[in-house]
Amino acid sequence: MTFRRDRSVRRAKVRPPETGHFFSNIAAIAYKETAALRHDQAFLAVVLVQPIVMMLMFGFALSNEPANVPWAVLDHSRTEASRRFLDAVQSTGYFLAPQPVTSYDDGRALLKRGRVVAFVVVPADFRRAAERGQARVQLLLDGTDPISAARVGGYISAVGASFTTRRAPPPDRAPASPPLALRQRFVFNPTLRDRDFFLAALGGMLLTNLCLSATCLSIVGERENGTFEYMLASPTTPIEIVLGKLMPYVAISYGVLVLTLVATGLVFGIWPSGSLLALAVVTLPFVLASLSIGAFVSTLAATSAQAVFISVFFILPSFVLSGSMISYQLMPPGVREVGALMPLRWYQIAQREIIERGAGLGDVLVPVLALCAMFGVMLLLIRWRMQPRLG
Repeated sequence: MTFRRDRSVRRAKVRPPETGHFFSNIAAIAYKETAALRHDQAFLAVVLVQPIVMMLMFGFALSNEPANVPWAVLDHSRTEASRRFLDAVQSTGYFLAPQPVTSYDDGRALLKRGRVVAFVVVPADFRRAAERGQARVQLLLDGTDPISAARVGGYISAVGASFTTRRAPPPDRAPASPPLALRQRFVFNPTLRDRDFFLAALGGMLLTNLCLSATCLSIVGERENGTFEYMLASPTTPIEIVLGKLMPYVAISYGVLVLTLVATGLVFGIWPSGSLLALAVVTLPFVLASLSIGAFVSTLAATSAQAVFISVFFILPSFVLSGSMISYQLMPPGVREVGALMPLRWYQIAQREIIERGAGLGDVLVPVLALCAMFGVMLLLIRWRMQPRLG
């Protein structure tokens, strides 16, 4: 009798719940979570702001149409005809004021440093050759951004096709071709492979995602576990605590970078053409700056959910405004300056110069200094956020 009673009890325990209780329990838990989210003002603010920011960013910053194109000019002719041609190029509305150079090497140097997208060379006999319908202009384009380079070349070619000299041709001989022929050449990416543009910045995007995702929970996790006060009570400063938390991820970041370089090289044949030492040097301040941003987010957030959401909110604009997806040089004024506040902007500049343009350490000193300054500022902000909790 006892054995049968135990079996009936066990059957009663595994009996499935009634349908009414099942849905009511779900509704009760959903109500509790909704009430908690309603009081999470930081989370709600980010949820409301994110669509607006992304809409403005994709509406104003992202465009495949070149604008504000920086270009350089070497005018050997210095005649009224050459000035009319250069003025016609700028009057298209796509170009900034040209940067005059005094030698061919200076123009190539501007292309190598990424200061200009196009370099126009006007020969000394431009006016006489144009009157005979035989004028030629050399155009060098930065092929690291294939889509922009092809469009910029098309705009200048259209100007050349419609360019006319003031002296009319003889009535018995109509011009068989336009008076100006454009000789285009793409440097750093002669075949205009778009994969080179994206893969050159792949390491920076992967490291940004890794660094922010890894450290955004570092401080807030200690606070939720109740160990934050014990950590601050130890004989260490807030800066020492933060740096100690960041160091393991620095080694992991270098491992991810090496894996990315080897994978892109073996699969797509894209190997860095510049100094590997320069790439290693510029990677350190970039990783530290990105990790410190994640740590700063962790000091701002009250919960882990807030930290993750804020970090994702920062990662998406970084990919767009940094110039990793479209050339930052072609972004509208204002948007371009906002992107300069992100570490990925400076790192992708250094990456492209090293991987595609063959740059050395001296060519990437400006990105290195900018990233070091960002890291220092973030450490000061982290110290400011953690200092009031001491004692």
